[in-house]
Amino acid sequence: MSETASKSPGVPGARNTPGARNAPDANRWKALVFIALAQLMVVLDATIVNIALPSAQQDLGISDGNRQWVVTAYALAFGGLLLFGGRTADLWGRRRAFVLGLGGFAAASALGGAATNEVMMFGARALQGVFGALLAPAALSLLAVMFTDGRERAKAFGIYGAIAGGGGAVGLILGGFLTEYLDWRWTFFVNIPFAVVAAVGAYFVIREPKGGRNRSPLDIPGVVLSTLGLVALVYGFTRAESEGWSDSLTVGMFVASAVLLLTFVLVESRVRAPLLPLRVITERNRGGVYLSLGLAIIAMFGLFLFLTYYLQVVKGYSPVRTGFAFLPMVAGMITGSTQIGARLMTRVAPRLLMGPGFLVAAVGMLLLTRMEIGSSYAAVLLPGMLLLGLGMGTAFMPAMSLATQGVEPRDAGVASAMVNTSQQVGGAIGTALLNTIAASATTSYIADHIGGAAGRSQQLVRLEGMVQGYTSAIWFAVGILVLAAVIALTLVDAGRPGTTVTGSSDGAGRGAGGTEGAQGEAAVPVVAH
Repeated sequence: MSETASKSPGVPGARNTPGARNAPDANRWKALVFIALAQLMVVLDATIVNIALPSAQQDLGISDGNRQWVVTAYALAFGGLLLFGGRTADLWGRRRAFVLGLGGFAAASALGGAATNEVMMFGARALQGVFGALLAPAALSLLAVMFTDGRERAKAFGIYGAIAGGGGAVGLILGGFLTEYLDWRWTFFVNIPFAVVAAVGAYFVIREPKGGRNRSPLDIPGVVLSTLGLVALVYGFTRAESEGWSDSLTVGMFVASAVLLLTFVLVESRVRAPLLPLRVITERNRGGVYLSLGLAIIAMFGLFLFLTYYLQVVKGYSPVRTGFAFLPMVAGMITGSTQIGARLMTRVAPRLLMGPGFLVAAVGMLLLTRMEIGSSYAAVLLPGMLLLGLGMGTAFMPAMSLATQGVEPRDAGVASAMVNTSQQVGGAIGTALLNTIAASATTSYIADHIGGAAGRSQQLVRLEGMVQGYTSAIWFAVGILVLAAVIALTLVDAGRPGTTVTGSSDGAGRGAGGTEGAQGEAAVPVVAH
């Protein structure tokens, strides 16, 4: 099959076949507002509920043993159903999946805010996870198919990347305000106006390009195997945090997950219409993005947890003050994503943003290893969080774009779901792994120093032990970020946008290390055959 380069200026290599290129949607920037609003809601929810958890636990009479399910129920549903959600978006249409996901998320949030017992709360959180798994990949895949010009794509993904990276910290601020000045229930109710505005706006504004749906029959064995495998994996890491890595059920979850996911890969390589076409993850650049992004999230999620406890327990900050303490990190992420990543994405290869970005974040982490009980916020935490945010924002932006760049429109949903899956699994691993390291270091320190101490001295030793645990775990996070940088610099070999002049006859269209399909102005999606 011969191909000719598109006559559209600035987009070399795009296929010139019927329906291959749709004119840019005039409302695409308006659509970005509502997509970004929905993404902010989902990311906020990941941290906003954590701030409210102690108050909700007391009101609803949730036991200490069961309180983890407020977080775990959401994580299991969200992480387990992401691939199914992405495939559903490809099948139904991304706008329809997006609006349905918003409506369901709002209803689940209302149920959570109105909860009268722990069962109602756990059910609401699981439903939030279900609809979040439909909403998140639909949002990212809409960006992938609506923004195809390189410079526009850079700006759009810069905004999206800033929200994805900084929204969790904003959630801490908002959660603190709502819990301290209103009621914990408002951490759920606040999602409703977000969802309603985003859904109404999406219904009237978003018009996804035609011809991008994947109408193949749903791969039921793939759905079952991937869902069970991911649920077992996420639950294994979640349980490891509370019960330990040697717990028999924890080990059983990891073994079951490995068997289920290996079987899933074998099934996907043989079925005619796979849930996750292996071409999506075996392409070198996307595989490098998924792996490096997942590692970076491992480091970042653990840090959020440690800094929150350090500021509130050790330094005595209120929830609101703790939230504001994270603002420099948010500012750094926004600056790195919109001012550095977006401006340079069309000028340099993605790996030259991702690799250095992760290394700058690692330097920020390194500064945070200097934390002590009496550390000054301005001297230690402020520069560390600024560098961490700046580096992560710079790296996240090209990573988000490259993860869906060059993918066939029919695969945009599952490719987007893989981005979210790497983040969700990375978050579960980070929370469990780094918390285990911190707890072990704290226990060891207290055992070595508590002897002979009495009264106030014992309390001081315990606080010193907590800080010792945090800094020990942060050292591991530094190493993880360096590893993420190495992977980004070695595996991701896409050239800078514009290096490919024309598509090849087989459609691979590889330029100087470019991704599959036409590289052109950074991201013309290849049309399905």
